[in-house]
Amino acid sequence: MVSFQSQSYVPQPAAPQPAAPQPPVPQPPNVAPDAAACADADPPHESPRDHRRLGRELRIFASDELVGAGFPLWLPDGAAIIAELERYILQAERRMGYRHVRTPPVGKRELYERSGHWQHFGPDIFPPIPVGGDELVLRPVMCPHHALVYRSRQRSHRELPLRIGEFGPMFRMERSGVVGGLTRVRGITLNDAHVFCPPEQAANEAALVLRMIDDAYAALGIEAAYHRLSLRGPAEAGKSYAGTEAMWQEAEAILRDALAQHGVAFQEAAGEAAFYGPKIDIQVYDAQGREFTLSTVQVDLYQPEQFDLEYVASDGGRRRPAMVHRSVLASMERMVAYLLEAYAGALPPWLAPVQVLVIPVGSEQADAAWELAGQAEAAGLRVEVDDRDETLGARIRAAQPRRAPYVVVVGPREADAGAVAVRLRGGRQLPPMPREEFLRRVRAGVDARQRDVALDG
Repeated sequence: MVSFQSQSYVPQPAAPQPAAPQPPVPQPPNVAPDAAACADADPPHESPRDHRRLGRELRIFASDELVGAGFPLWLPDGAAIIAELERYILQAERRMGYRHVRTPPVGKRELYERSGHWQHFGPDIFPPIPVGGDELVLRPVMCPHHALVYRSRQRSHRELPLRIGEFGPMFRMERSGVVGGLTRVRGITLNDAHVFCPPEQAANEAALVLRMIDDAYAALGIEAAYHRLSLRGPAEAGKSYAGTEAMWQEAEAILRDALAQHGVAFQEAAGEAAFYGPKIDIQVYDAQGREFTLSTVQVDLYQPEQFDLEYVASDGGRRRPAMVHRSVLASMERMVAYLLEAYAGALPPWLAPVQVLVIPVGSEQADAAWELAGQAEAAGLRVEVDDRDETLGARIRAAQPRRAPYVVVVGPREADAGAVAVRLRGGRQLPPMPREEFLRRVRAGVDARQRDVALDG
């Protein structure tokens, strides 16, 4: 699960000890700094890099009062981005030995009372829905469901660590005044996972998650600002925590060990822990200079106790597992908002909703353009054809705000020769090349998840 603290898209308080000067706002490769992006604009005066503005211009998402605030409608291009992110993380998780599950987006009120979320997150949970004699709740988190998956049968030490992943929805009752865009929503699509393991393996599992996060950030062009060890705050601060003192001390020691294994410096932040345990938060800056939590790793010794989770140890005795919560890509809403702003809408080719935009010079080349589009689709690329009854110049100009990585113009010579004239995003034009060579190069770049639009060999 990602805790509600890490879901809130607000500037985070500085760490309690002196910190080094903050690094500049990170810019992905090939993305020029935008002076307007430094301004934290009010909604009526959106920055050119505001994801809400980009979402409208690029037709990524929409909203409708009949659905309600905080429930974005993902349009086809937005759904394509999410599908690509999901494909990436599912592949990465399978390589790491994760097993994927599907669990319902609701649960009885008693489920969240057992986990502790009802007591600690009550105002953030949607009101129960009476069904027969039960009260059903739209889930605010997935961890209780995954605890039930674990306890669905007896577990042996031989099958641990058990890594369970899910890509699914959850809900929280955000106040109307703070809901907006993709960064403060009520319907959340989360890349969530939980690792169940003996406590002595938990530090290694948390360190493996940190490595997964590094790999994902490298693929997406995300630069972490710093790692934060989020701990309990003082009792007088008014925030309550579950579990025993021994649980908290052990969980904190596990995360310190994981950070040491990963070899990364970190800052400590009292009062930022989840109610059930400490966590490692990866802090980033968005394109407008705001700091927030993107990914998180948490150690939980409380919920395994609450759900009476056990495994049979090598000596035949029964032991309690640790539960490592983690989200590598965070919520899709937050991730897409971050990427749109960081890249000013010009997403890397592997993430771009439309990777190849084909423009026939005239109606005589329309068949050749559609033939090329069919070949691109057969190669697994996302392609569109603009054969509208407009001038070539008008269609090329219309292609620019679409930010497709590759615009292919098919004229008489290209149609006759089976070649393409390629214009890269940014305006650079390449010499004509055979269709097959163009598609091979694009496919190779997409498979490598390269972030630039170069079509090298």
